[in-house]
Amino acid sequence: MKLTLKIWRQKSRNDKGQFVTYTMNDVNPEMSMLECLDVLNETLIEKGEEPVAFEHDCREGICGSCGFMINGVAHGPERATTVCQLTMRHFKDGQELVIEPWRAKAFPQIKDLVVDRRAFDRIIASGGYVSISTGNATDGNTHLIGKDTSDRAMDAAACIGCGACVAACPNASAALFTGAKIAHLGILPQGKPEQDRRARGMVAQLNTEPFGSCTNIGECTGACPKEIPLEVISVMNRDYIRASWKKRDDDVRTVRPVTDWSLSSKP
Repeated sequence: MKLTLKIWRQKSRNDKGQFVTYTMNDVNPEMSMLECLDVLNETLIEKGEEPVAFEHDCREGICGSCGFMINGVAHGPERATTVCQLTMRHFKDGQELVIEPWRAKAFPQIKDLVVDRRAFDRIIASGGYVSISTGNATDGNTHLIGKDTSDRAMDAAACIGCGACVAACPNASAALFTGAKIAHLGILPQGKPEQDRRARGMVAQLNTEPFGSCTNIGECTGACPKEIPLEVISVMNRDYIRASWKKRDDDVRTVRPVTDWSLSSKP
């Protein structure tokens, strides 16, 4: 099949970017979107040109590394599908695909389709973990957890942190991501002891980062490849309001956002 790829090219954050058009005449319909870019890059390298930079790792829709806009839609036209799982048979022969990176102030561009998502790392570092001892793997059944509870926690834990929710949101809000990370720990008994500290810390860091506010539009869950439910935002708001009252005299530390990208940059 024949495709025209209109790809955003930008050497660095400080350089002016532009769309560059590439014509591919022999695309295998069973290729993934990333494999299609691999083939394009092989051609560009043979011509002595700079290959298109994009993030990837597992290529199984698990790691959350890959992600960009295809014709204005995060991860492309298929619901619950990452770009590494999106095959070219979902496009029409002769179609033009406009490919560009996530667009959000909190995700400054690094190169081509690669953006800096360290804002997510700082939110996780502010409380997205369990620091108490929960025993070994064999102790997993000592706490009886109902099926409904475990299902809700698992639904929230499915978040891979790709950033599609931010890219799809008109406000560039990270409420769905933060809510998922708060909910999947707070719902389970192992996460209860640190529930208040976690909610206050993560929401405080969220508000420190240059993300927009959530106005419940719902584009985030529609674009999410793991279909994280909006319920997690309600859980986050509930936990944060309760914690802000119970722990109102406690200080909350946040980390200053880092927008420059270099090997010496520290979050």
